Formats: sequence, structure tokens, C-alpha cells
Amino acid sequence: MKIENSTPPWMAILIKTATGFAFSIIVVFLLLWLGGAFHRKIDDTVGNDETNVAAGRHLGSTPILAVRKISVPRIESSVGTIRAVHESAVASKLLAKVLEVGITAGQRVVEDQVLVRLDDTDLIARLEQAQATENGSQAARDQAVIEHDRIRGLAEQDAASPIEWNRAQTALKSAEAELVRAEQSTAEARTVLAYATIRSPITGVVVDKKVEAGDMVTPGKVLLTLYDPTRMQLVASVRESLTRRLAVGQSIGVQVDALNKTCEGRVSEIVPEAESKSRTFSVKVTGPCPPGIYSGMFGRLLIPLDDEEVVVVPRSAVRQIGQLTVVDVASDDTLHRRAVQLGRPFGDEIEVLSGLRAGERVAVGIDRAEGGS
Repeated sequence: MKIENSTPPWMAILIKTATGFAFSIIVVFLLLWLGGAFHRKIDDTVGNDETNVAAGRHLGSTPILAVRKISVPRIESSVGTIRAVHESAVASKLLAKVLEVGITAGQRVVEDQVLVRLDDTDLIARLEQAQATENGSQAARDQAVIEHDRIRGLAEQDAASPIEWNRAQTALKSAEAELVRAEQSTAEARTVLAYATIRSPITGVVVDKKVEAGDMVTPGKVLLTLYDPTRMQLVASVRESLTRRLAVGQSIGVQVDALNKTCEGRVSEIVPEAESKSRTFSVKVTGPCPPGIYSGMFGRLLIPLDDEEVVVVPRSAVRQIGQLTVVDVASDDTLHRRAVQLGRPFGDEIEVLSGLRAGERVAVGIDRAEGGS
């Protein structure tokens, strides 16, 4: 016997809908519970100007100072690279073998110090040949002088013909010219021989050497580079809108991040042509350099702009409580704790980016180790 279901269709649909809705509510409740929605949280008023992290406390004898607004110069930096003003690349003028390299990278050298010696065996032989030729030319000139004087004496006594006199004069001039040519050849050979001994053109520091003993060098090949460490410059790329604030001879600050130092320099050159891709001008700044400056280091050019006003608070008024930076603000006879956001330091004071206004009063000297009280 078949039993008929007496539940109407609309009732079944209603039951299914209600069951799904109840299940959804349970799921949402569980998610909120797991997310901490039903746990007690920190007061949402933290950081607002008109509310406090903690309840007000009595001011008592706590020292109070006013929040100040000061005017400071606004500075924008342009990055650059430190380079030597005097940098020299020493190259070979000969095709020869390297016999000796007397320096290493980083070594200090003085002007005219021997750096590299090349094989000069053939050059010495060439010089000796030139000197022998010069000696022969000297002897030939001396003989021509003697013959010239003899013919002149005979000519004065009408004992020599004019043609003999002319030949004596011509022979003397030819001998003198040959002697000059031989002397110049000797000087040239001596000069070329000097190329085999490569000396330092300046007093400075060797940056890098590119050859070792036994290498073969060719004319024009760079053997080493060196620079004068007493004259350094910062070569910075300055965008065109800031270039008008600079002038040749102007004093300007230079910051070297690696040394955490700022030194004073002078604008020595502004290249009057902008880089087409970056629209920047190359500015060179020279000046006294602190110890530890090397070519290739990173630096910043500090370009002064118009002054700006900033709000500052004493460092002694600032405390760190957990993840919050707070100060105690005095209102009437009550202290209220307020979260602030800090910026740049200025001596014993520090910039306040948000949370305080100039003229408000803050407590100083409160124990920094105090907890959340």
C-alpha cells in the first residue's frame, strides 16, 4: 500500500530555505568568533587629536614644555658619484715585453717614480748605433773644418782656385748638416729608450694595474690608472628645475652615505647640456674631503630650497609603549596620552608629522620605561 506525502511543495521549499539561512548564520558567527570580533580591543580613539589612549591623569609637578614650530631650510638631494679631479691612465708607447711591475693596486706613488719597466735591449742597441753615427759625423765635420781653413788660407794668397774654395765651403756645410742629423737621431733613440721605463706622471694612488711581468704590451695599451686623492669631486645629475638654484663658485653640502658624513664643497662646473633621456645636468662639486673618500663612492648633493616650517617636540617628551610612539599632552591640570608620528631629528628636538599642534603643552622627563600606565 503506497502512503501519500501530505507536505505541500511550497512548505518543503520554505523548510529548505530556512535551514540554509540558519546554517549561513552559524558559519558567519563562527568566522567572527575566530577573527576575534567578540574579544576586547584597544580603544579606537588612539591617535585622534581630541581623544586619548589612556584616561586622564593629574598633572601635579610634572615639567611642561610647549610644542614649537620652527623654520628649517628645505633641502633636496641629487645622487652622484665621487671622482678624482686629476685621474691619469698610463699607457705604453712601445711594442715590448714587460720585464718588471713595481706597484700594486692601492699603492701610493710619487711623481716620476718608476712603475713599469719594458724590455729595452733593441732600444739600447739602436741608441749605440746612433751615437756611433754621431761620432763619425763629428769626425767628418772636424775634417771638413780643417780642409775649409786650409783652402781659405790658400785663397787669401791667390794659391787656390775659386772652385776649390767653393767645394771646401760646401763640404763644411754638408758635414755640419750631417752632424746635426746624427745628433737628432741620437736624441730620438734616447727618447724612445726612455719609453721603456714608465714613470708616474703625478703623485697619487694606483687604482688598478692591468699588466704583469712577462706580458706583451702594444702602443696605446693602458697599463695602469692612478688618481690624486687630495683633489676629489662629486659628479651629480641634477634635474633641470633645480639647476637654476646653483651657480659656479657656490658653497654647497655633500653627503657621503658610506661614511655618514656631510662636508662642504664648492660648485666648480655646471655642464651646459642636459642629458636627453633623464633631462638632468651634470654638476661637479669639489672641496676638502674627509679621510676614507675613494673614487667611485656614492654621494648626494644637498641642494638648498626655500625654508619650511615644522612642528617639533623635545625628545624627552617622547616615549615608546609597545608599537606606539606617544606623548603626554597637558590640558588644564590633566595629562592625556596621545599617539604621534615622528619625522626628522633636530638636535634635542624631533619633528612631529601628526598628532600635535604648535602651542600645545607636553610633559617632559617622565620615566621612559613606564609601561602602559
